[in-house]
Amino acid sequence: MPLVQVEIPIAARPEDSWNAVIDVESYASCMDSVQSVTIVDRTGPDERTTAWSVHLKGSVLEWVEAERLDHAARRFDFRQVSGDLAHFVGHWAVRPSDDGGSHVSLTVEFEIGIPLLADMLNPVAATALRENAEQMLHALELRLTGDAAR
Repeated sequence: MPLVQVEIPIAARPEDSWNAVIDVESYASCMDSVQSVTIVDRTGPDERTTAWSVHLKGSVLEWVEAERLDHAARRFDFRQVSGDLAHFVGHWAVRPSDDGGSHVSLTVEFEIGIPLLADMLNPVAATALRENAEQMLHALELRLTGDAAR
């Protein structure tokens, strides 16, 4: 299965970066590709279900994902429970950098779900998902620092 991993340094304290990462309902207001994110259920203090709608290369992808937040590790794992892809799992993570800032990463593993076209579609989808992840991370950077360095 294709794997997309993107990480950028952000000149913001890890706590601030973490709070921005887990505030998924604000993504649509600061990320061009995100149409909407809604928390539809909270199954515990660190578990929730969210519904996403994202523009991806001229298409709209929609899915519902289960999320588990680990505040101590500053990581949240997600997995699609329904939606447009056959398989979609990953995680967001924030770790401190030596300069007092943070490194924020997004990792996604996916499968389109059309076996006969996988060899052709997976690389295209991986490129689109990588570009989308980079845009999302840079939007978080801009929101936190007021300066998208890249």
